[in-house]
Amino acid sequence: MNDTKAIIVRHIGVLSEGTSGWRLELNVVRWFGGEPKLDIHKWSQDHERCSTCSTLTKAEARNLAKLLKKEV
Repeated sequence: MNDTKAIIVRHIGVLSEGTSGWRLELNVVRWFGGEPKLDIHKWSQDHERCSTCSTLTKAEARNLAKLLKKEV
């Protein structure tokens, strides 16, 4: 198993960006060497750190729907 916690395999899009520069993103991510999965997390600008997110604003949900339409 890969020691790296998360590898962004493919960046799909940004749902929102906070004033601190952290962005809520939809990506395909490989966690701990597992299979790549669709993933929504807040990421730092350099993608070195992420935090969890379990809720979406209406605007973020609309952006997610648009991104998923393109993806599927």
